[in-house]
Amino acid sequence: MRWTLALAMLAGLPSPSQVTAPPNTVGPTAHIRAPEPGHRWPNFETLVYDAEWRIWTAGTATLRMQPGTSGEQRVYGTADSTGFVSLLYTVHDRFESSFDPRTFCSSRLVKHTEEGFRKRDTDIRFDYARGKATLDEKNLKSGETKHVENQIPPCATDVLSGLYYVGTLPLQPGTTYSLPLNDGNVTQTVNAIVETREQAKVPAGTFRTIRVQLTATSGAMKDRGKVWIWYSDDAARIPVQMRARMFWGTLTFRLQRIERPAPK
Repeated sequence: MRWTLALAMLAGLPSPSQVTAPPNTVGPTAHIRAPEPGHRWPNFETLVYDAEWRIWTAGTATLRMQPGTSGEQRVYGTADSTGFVSLLYTVHDRFESSFDPRTFCSSRLVKHTEEGFRKRDTDIRFDYARGKATLDEKNLKSGETKHVENQIPPCATDVLSGLYYVGTLPLQPGTTYSLPLNDGNVTQTVNAIVETREQAKVPAGTFRTIRVQLTATSGAMKDRGKVWIWYSDDAARIPVQMRARMFWGTLTFRLQRIERPAPK
Protein backbone atom coordinates (compact mmCIF):
# COMPACT_ATOMS: atom_id res chain seq x y z
CA MET A 1 0.00 0.00 0.00
CA ARG A 2 1.50 3.32 -1.03
CA TRP A 3 2.00 6.17 1.39
CA THR A 4 -0.29 8.27 -0.85
CA LEU A 5 -3.43 6.51 0.28
CA ALA A 6 -1.96 6.29 3.76
CA LEU A 7 -2.52 10.06 3.97
CA ALA A 8 -5.69 8.85 5.60
CA MET A 9 -4.88 5.46 7.35
CA LEU A 10 -3.13 3.48 10.56
CA ALA A 11 -2.70 -0.01 12.81
CA GLY A 12 -2.73 -1.55 16.26
CA LEU A 13 -5.43 0.92 17.42
CA PRO A 14 -9.04 -0.06 17.98
CA SER A 15 -11.26 0.72 15.02
CA PRO A 16 -13.98 3.37 15.44
CA SER A 17 -17.37 2.12 16.55
CA GLN A 18 -19.70 1.19 13.74
CA VAL A 19 -22.51 3.43 12.58
CA THR A 20 -25.75 2.44 14.28
CA ALA A 21 -28.29 3.67 11.72
CA PRO A 22 -28.36 2.40 8.10
CA PRO A 23 -27.14 5.14 5.75
CA ASN A 24 -29.20 6.70 2.95
CA THR A 25 -27.38 6.68 -0.39
CA VAL A 26 -27.28 10.07 -2.16
CA GLY A 27 -27.56 9.74 -5.93
CA PRO A 28 -27.76 6.52 -8.00
CA THR A 29 -24.14 6.65 -9.23
CA ALA A 30 -20.77 7.96 -8.13
CA HIS A 31 -20.29 11.59 -9.08
CA ILE A 32 -18.53 14.79 -8.03
CA ARG A 33 -20.64 17.70 -6.78
CA ALA A 34 -19.54 21.22 -7.69
CA PRO A 35 -18.74 23.52 -4.74
CA GLU A 36 -21.42 25.93 -3.60
CA PRO A 37 -21.14 29.39 -5.18
CA GLY A 38 -18.78 31.59 -3.18
CA HIS A 39 -17.09 28.63 -1.49
CA ARG A 40 -14.09 29.86 0.47
CA TRP A 41 -10.88 27.90 -0.06
CA PRO A 42 -8.35 27.60 2.81
CA ASN A 43 -5.59 29.17 0.72
CA PHE A 44 -2.05 29.32 2.14
CA GLU A 45 -3.11 27.36 5.23
CA THR A 46 -0.74 24.51 6.09
CA LEU A 47 -1.96 21.57 8.16
CA VAL A 48 0.84 19.72 9.98
CA TYR A 49 0.26 16.15 11.20
CA ASP A 50 2.17 13.53 13.12
CA ALA A 51 1.77 9.91 12.11
CA GLU A 52 1.55 6.98 14.52
CA TRP A 53 1.91 3.28 13.76
CA ARG A 54 1.33 0.89 16.65
CA ILE A 55 3.30 2.39 19.57
CA TRP A 56 5.76 4.38 17.47
CA THR A 57 5.80 7.83 15.94
CA ALA A 58 5.96 6.94 12.26
CA GLY A 59 6.53 10.33 10.66
CA THR A 60 5.07 13.68 9.70
CA ALA A 61 2.76 14.87 6.94
CA THR A 62 1.50 18.22 5.67
CA LEU A 63 -1.35 19.49 3.52
CA ARG A 64 -1.54 22.94 1.94
CA MET A 65 -3.85 24.57 -0.59
CA GLN A 66 -3.25 27.64 -2.70
CA PRO A 67 -4.44 29.10 -6.03
CA GLY A 68 -2.51 28.18 -9.18
CA THR A 69 -1.35 30.48 -11.94
CA SER A 70 -4.07 29.49 -14.43
CA GLY A 71 -7.19 29.75 -12.29
CA GLU A 72 -6.93 26.24 -10.82
CA GLN A 73 -6.65 25.29 -7.16
CA ARG A 74 -3.59 23.33 -6.05
CA VAL A 75 -3.11 21.02 -3.09
CA TYR A 76 0.38 20.15 -1.88
CA GLY A 77 1.14 17.19 0.35
CA THR A 78 4.27 15.79 1.97
CA ALA A 79 4.95 12.61 3.93
CA ASP A 80 8.23 11.74 5.69
CA SER A 81 9.01 8.81 7.93
CA THR A 82 10.98 9.41 11.13
CA GLY A 83 12.63 7.54 13.99
CA PHE A 84 12.41 3.77 14.36
CA VAL A 85 9.87 3.39 11.56
CA SER A 86 12.21 5.20 9.16
CA LEU A 87 14.84 2.55 9.85
CA LEU A 88 12.36 -0.13 8.82
CA TYR A 89 10.86 1.68 5.85
CA THR A 90 12.07 5.08 4.68
CA VAL A 91 9.49 7.43 3.14
CA HIS A 92 10.01 10.82 1.51
CA ASP A 93 7.00 11.68 -0.65
CA ARG A 94 5.88 14.89 -2.37
CA PHE A 95 2.52 15.40 -4.05
CA GLU A 96 0.88 18.20 -6.03
CA SER A 97 -2.75 18.04 -7.15
CA SER A 98 -4.62 20.53 -9.36
CA PHE A 99 -8.39 20.81 -9.75
CA ASP A 100 -10.98 23.12 -11.28
CA PRO A 101 -12.49 25.22 -8.44
CA ARG A 102 -15.77 25.56 -10.39
CA THR A 103 -16.38 21.81 -10.63
CA PHE A 104 -13.85 20.12 -8.26
CA CYS A 105 -12.77 17.89 -11.17
CA SER A 106 -9.10 16.94 -10.83
CA SER A 107 -6.89 18.01 -13.73
CA ARG A 108 -3.42 16.77 -12.69
CA LEU A 109 -1.61 14.86 -9.96
CA VAL A 110 2.19 14.89 -9.72
CA LYS A 111 4.00 12.57 -7.29
CA HIS A 112 7.61 12.12 -6.27
CA THR A 113 7.73 9.01 -4.09
CA GLU A 114 10.62 7.50 -2.20
CA GLU A 115 9.29 4.48 -0.32
CA GLY A 116 11.75 1.83 0.81
CA PHE A 117 13.76 0.82 -2.26
CA ARG A 118 11.21 2.40 -4.62
CA LYS A 119 11.87 5.84 -6.12
CA ARG A 120 9.48 7.11 -8.76
CA ASP A 121 8.26 10.26 -10.46
CA THR A 122 4.64 10.06 -11.58
CA ASP A 123 2.59 12.54 -13.63
CA ILE A 124 -1.15 11.92 -14.04
CA ARG A 125 -3.23 14.15 -16.34
CA PHE A 126 -7.00 14.06 -16.59
CA ASP A 127 -8.25 14.67 -20.15
CA TYR A 128 -12.03 14.86 -19.85
CA ALA A 129 -12.49 15.73 -23.53
CA ARG A 130 -11.00 12.32 -24.42
CA GLY A 131 -12.34 10.58 -21.31
CA LYS A 132 -8.84 9.42 -20.39
CA ALA A 133 -6.41 9.64 -17.48
CA THR A 134 -2.83 9.53 -18.74
CA LEU A 135 -0.11 8.24 -16.42
CA ASP A 136 3.58 8.78 -17.15
CA GLU A 137 5.95 7.26 -14.61
CA LYS A 138 9.72 6.92 -14.33
CA ASN A 139 11.57 4.54 -12.05
CA LEU A 140 14.40 6.72 -10.72
CA LYS A 141 16.57 3.71 -9.84
CA SER A 142 16.34 1.71 -13.05
CA GLY A 143 15.42 4.46 -15.50
CA GLU A 144 12.46 2.41 -16.72
CA THR A 145 9.48 4.45 -17.92
CA LYS A 146 5.78 3.63 -18.20
CA HIS A 147 2.93 5.24 -20.14
CA VAL A 148 -0.63 4.14 -19.39
CA GLU A 149 -4.06 5.47 -20.36
CA ASN A 150 -7.27 4.56 -18.56
CA GLN A 151 -10.86 5.58 -19.04
CA ILE A 152 -12.31 8.14 -16.62
CA PRO A 153 -15.83 9.47 -15.99
CA PRO A 154 -16.81 13.07 -16.92
CA CYS A 155 -15.42 14.26 -13.58
CA ALA A 156 -13.24 12.55 -10.96
CA THR A 157 -11.21 13.43 -7.92
CA ASP A 158 -7.80 12.15 -6.79
CA VAL A 159 -6.31 10.88 -3.53
CA LEU A 160 -5.11 14.36 -2.45
CA SER A 161 -7.84 16.76 -3.57
CA GLY A 162 -10.39 14.19 -2.47
CA LEU A 163 -9.56 14.90 1.19
CA TYR A 164 -10.80 18.46 0.70
CA TYR A 165 -13.67 17.46 -1.60
CA VAL A 166 -15.34 15.24 1.00
CA GLY A 167 -15.17 18.14 3.49
CA THR A 168 -17.26 20.34 1.17
CA LEU A 169 -20.20 17.92 1.22
CA PRO A 170 -23.20 18.51 3.54
CA LEU A 171 -22.05 15.90 6.02
CA GLN A 172 -25.16 14.74 7.84
CA PRO A 173 -24.80 11.57 9.96
CA GLY A 174 -26.54 8.59 8.37
CA THR A 175 -25.82 9.74 4.80
CA THR A 176 -23.56 8.14 2.20
CA TYR A 177 -21.94 9.89 -0.76
CA SER A 178 -20.45 7.93 -3.64
CA LEU A 179 -17.53 9.45 -5.55
CA PRO A 180 -15.20 8.40 -8.40
CA LEU A 181 -11.51 8.49 -7.43
CA ASN A 182 -8.66 8.02 -9.87
CA ASP A 183 -4.92 7.61 -9.17
CA GLY A 184 -3.88 7.11 -12.79
CA ASN A 185 -5.15 3.54 -13.01
CA VAL A 186 -8.69 2.19 -13.02
CA THR A 187 -11.18 4.62 -11.45
CA GLN A 188 -12.42 3.37 -8.08
CA THR A 189 -15.83 4.03 -6.59
CA VAL A 190 -15.45 5.24 -3.00
CA ASN A 191 -18.28 5.58 -0.50
CA ALA A 192 -18.04 8.38 2.06
CA ILE A 193 -20.23 7.20 4.95
CA VAL A 194 -21.06 9.96 7.43
CA GLU A 195 -21.10 8.09 10.73
CA THR A 196 -21.50 10.43 13.70
CA ARG A 197 -20.51 13.62 15.49
CA GLU A 198 -17.96 13.32 18.28
CA GLN A 199 -15.08 15.08 20.01
CA ALA A 200 -11.54 14.44 18.82
CA LYS A 201 -8.53 15.30 20.96
CA VAL A 202 -5.34 15.88 18.99
CA PRO A 203 -2.11 17.82 19.73
CA ALA A 204 -3.63 20.94 18.10
CA GLY A 205 -6.53 20.89 20.59
CA THR A 206 -9.95 19.35 21.17
CA PHE A 207 -12.40 19.67 18.27
CA ARG A 208 -16.04 18.92 17.69
CA THR A 209 -15.91 16.72 14.61
CA ILE A 210 -17.89 14.73 12.07
CA ARG A 211 -16.50 11.24 11.50
CA VAL A 212 -16.58 9.96 7.93
CA GLN A 213 -15.63 6.46 6.80
CA LEU A 214 -14.21 6.03 3.28
CA THR A 215 -14.52 2.58 1.72
CA ALA A 216 -13.68 1.50 -1.82
CA THR A 217 -16.61 -0.36 -3.37
CA SER A 218 -14.83 -1.15 -6.65
CA GLY A 219 -11.31 -1.32 -8.03
CA ALA A 220 -8.09 -2.69 -6.54
CA MET A 221 -8.80 -1.38 -3.01
CA LYS A 222 -12.20 -3.04 -2.61
CA ASP A 223 -12.23 -5.01 0.66
CA ARG A 224 -8.55 -4.14 1.25
CA GLY A 225 -9.00 -1.58 4.01
CA LYS A 226 -10.95 1.34 5.42
CA VAL A 227 -10.21 4.99 6.10
CA TRP A 228 -11.76 7.34 8.64
CA ILE A 229 -11.49 11.13 8.57
CA TRP A 230 -12.58 13.40 11.41
CA TYR A 231 -13.57 16.80 9.96
CA SER A 232 -14.05 19.80 12.22
CA ASP A 233 -17.79 20.38 12.68
CA ASP A 234 -17.74 23.96 11.40
CA ALA A 235 -17.50 25.87 8.14
CA ALA A 236 -13.74 25.20 7.86
CA ARG A 237 -14.14 21.37 7.79
CA ILE A 238 -10.49 20.85 8.73
CA PRO A 239 -9.34 17.21 8.57
CA VAL A 240 -8.40 17.00 12.26
CA GLN A 241 -7.56 13.29 12.32
CA MET A 242 -7.20 10.54 9.72
CA ARG A 243 -6.94 6.82 10.30
CA ALA A 244 -6.36 3.98 7.86
CA ARG A 245 -6.88 0.36 8.80
CA MET A 246 -5.19 -1.89 6.27
CA PHE A 247 -4.01 -5.50 6.13
CA TRP A 248 -0.61 -4.40 7.49
CA GLY A 249 -2.02 -2.49 10.44
CA THR A 250 -3.39 0.93 11.30
CA LEU A 251 -1.85 4.32 10.61
CA THR A 252 -3.19 7.47 12.31
CA PHE A 253 -2.51 11.09 11.41
CA ARG A 254 -3.30 13.65 14.11
CA LEU A 255 -3.27 17.40 13.58
CA GLN A 256 -0.28 18.98 15.33
CA ARG A 257 -0.81 22.59 14.31
CA ILE A 258 -2.22 24.93 11.69
CA GLU A 259 0.18 27.37 10.05
CA ARG A 260 -1.38 30.50 8.56
CA PRO A 261 0.34 33.45 6.89
CA ALA A 262 0.83 36.49 9.11
CA PRO A 263 -1.79 39.21 8.48
CA LYS A 264 -0.51 42.07 6.37
